[in-house]
Amino acid sequence: MTSRVTRSRRQPPQQQQQQQQQQQQEQEQEQQLRAKWTTSLTGVLVDLLVGQVHKGNRLNNSFSKKAWKSICDAFNRKTHLKWDKEQLKNRFAVLRRQYALVKCLLDQKDFTWDESTGAIIANDEAWAEYIRGQPDTETIKSNGCPIYKQLCVIFSEPTTNGKCEQSAEPLNMIKLESSTESEEMDDVEKDPDAVPTSTPASNSNRKRGRKGIDDAIAAAILEMAAASKLRTAAVKQHNARYSIASCIRELDELQGVEERVYFAALELFNNPSAREMFLSLKRDKRLTWLCHKCVAPYNL
Repeated sequence: MTSRVTRSRRQPPQQQQQQQQQQQQEQEQEQQLRAKWTTSLTGVLVDLLVGQVHKGNRLNNSFSKKAWKSICDAFNRKTHLKWDKEQLKNRFAVLRRQYALVKCLLDQKDFTWDESTGAIIANDEAWAEYIRGQPDTETIKSNGCPIYKQLCVIFSEPTTNGKCEQSAEPLNMIKLESSTESEEMDDVEKDPDAVPTSTPASNSNRKRGRKGIDDAIAAAILEMAAASKLRTAAVKQHNARYSIASCIRELDELQGVEERVYFAALELFNNPSAREMFLSLKRDKRLTWLCHKCVAPYNL
């Protein structure tokens, strides 16, 4: 009886082989879901995207279904991986967000991009102030963006002096890069005989892919909105620091100011540059500067 039970518990070789194949497939699927991107893998994808742009396959900041199939096939062939289209599109969304962050950063007057090294150059004070409002840009400070020129080709107009003109279409209006019905309809328009098909599995993949893209795009939009608020706050802070009221308050604290110099200074403070100069000077230099600026007109 014992020998019979033992034999009955043994799995046929064919079943064991099927289980091994299933385990291997599950491991491959798990590896695909993780999709650990490296600099070299990102470079391969970026080069393929740029190639599709040069071929004229980018329309309205998106690529057709056929273009994505070509990109996916070429990527897996070059990298010896088996990643699907949605994984590449999720990375595409990350690159779009990276482009938006760097673009906003370079819109600031204190930041420039070094094409030879890919570094973003600015003084420590400018970086500290910007990172305070945009913590995500600390990685850009450390690593730069060596692929920024290629990102400009993919997402905007060609570069000009290290900066590039963003596409006229707002980021929140950019077509989502996923296997959507609109993408299939684009292929149907090119091929009238083609009939779009849809299965529960493909719909599920679309929802997962679309959610990942939506999250990435939403994050990029929030980053851009935060950058805009940061710039507005900086302007307000600058104006408040060099306001007319601040200048008058400092003027009242000066000793030995003649009446004509005082009232001439009030007229001078209508000039924003004069206000900034006055408040930036040391206290013991301010009266001398005011006399030079304000007394001279009365001597003419």
